[in-house]
Amino acid sequence: MTRAQIPASGINTVARKIVGRRDSVLARKNIRESLVSVAGLIGRPVKDLDGRDIGKLVDVVVRHGEETYPPVSGLIVKVGNRKSFINGARISSLNKDEIRLSSTKINLEDFKRREGESLLDADVIDHQIVDVDGLRVVRSSDLYLAPFDREIRVVGVDISFVSFLRRIFPGSIRRTPTPEHVVDWATVASLADGSGVVRTSGSRAVLSQLRPADLADLIEDLAGREQGALIELLDPELAADALEEMEEEELQGLIRGLTSERSADLLARMEPDESAEVLRDLDEEHRESILGVMDSALAGQLRKLVSFDETLAGGIMTTHILIVRENDTVASALKLLVSNRERDISDGVVVVDSRGKLVDHIQVIELVAAKSTALLSTLIGPPYPTAIQLDTPLDEVVEEFSNNRGSSVIVVDDKNKPVGRILADDLVDALASLSERRGFSPGSGSLS
Repeated sequence: MTRAQIPASGINTVARKIVGRRDSVLARKNIRESLVSVAGLIGRPVKDLDGRDIGKLVDVVVRHGEETYPPVSGLIVKVGNRKSFINGARISSLNKDEIRLSSTKINLEDFKRREGESLLDADVIDHQIVDVDGLRVVRSSDLYLAPFDREIRVVGVDISFVSFLRRIFPGSIRRTPTPEHVVDWATVASLADGSGVVRTSGSRAVLSQLRPADLADLIEDLAGREQGALIELLDPELAADALEEMEEEELQGLIRGLTSERSADLLARMEPDESAEVLRDLDEEHRESILGVMDSALAGQLRKLVSFDETLAGGIMTTHILIVRENDTVASALKLLVSNRERDISDGVVVVDSRGKLVDHIQVIELVAAKSTALLSTLIGPPYPTAIQLDTPLDEVVEEFSNNRGSSVIVVDDKNKPVGRILADDLVDALASLSERRGFSPGSGSLS
């Protein structure tokens, strides 16, 4: 019998509805009939080939890498008063009652965690994980091992309360696991181990399929360092998008728990007005620690935004605008739009004259309909964009939006040079934030 073979005899058979993907390995009959509970194994005897006790199992070690289902890389076994490591290659068989090794001669080593390894009992069981298919944060009550691809691997996570009780109370209930919900490991993002973040390609892959709003909900449902751990698993751009969807209070708490370098990286990828809103609510020392590690130009831009009162136009505007000259061609304007397509600035370009003063705002549809060689000056004409000053109060901004009915208004300085713009959703967010802080005047519909 090879080390990847787990005898079906004596193993609990889980006959149940599988939660997760249709191509889940848990849907395979041979896998279901070979599941072994990790929680049930802890404390069980580890024996040599002749059946002699070597010690008792303390934990199961797995390695994380490119594989979706992490293989068992070793065992931590208590031998006398010592905790020793046994290489997973020496496992001949395991069932719910014991583990057998393939040799009578075992080299016992002191356990030292290596990079990319996790301890299933200490690091994963009873910890928060993200069930991507179910779009929820759950606590793992148990884990399941099974032979797969010639190795013993983690294939499922039990999230049922029954299994939690099975671990807490001793006796026969512990030895006969009957999970109510098993989630395929391929759809799970495990967040942390004893030495840091578990970085698995599988976790990243499944998380990348989610919408920023869904990720924001998951982040908010996590606690403490596990929020940061989930952020670390995300592509930086996706992480920034998710942060923009978070509730203000939750986002503040998250930023306070991250390093200045990590916070700076995420805020640099967010819309400037969103970043400024976060920085504005931090104490000065923390804010400067973040700005101090940012690109100097961006840091200067954000300092200026933070300095504006958020009840004024300058405090809610975004500085992401595409500025072109009236003597530029339509082709160059379209090229600029394409190069900035990831940003929320796709409704057009802001045209300025030779002195940098606002002339017009030309929509994408106008650019597409025009000849590529045409100068932008030939497209300038009514209706002209609505322009407001940096110190315009919010109620006047609302009025301008109502009169303009456009997707945004342009913010200009005292020399009529465009410095930003306000989108409709920026205005809604600002009004909602102020209403929460200050309340509405009874019957007036205005902010008190």
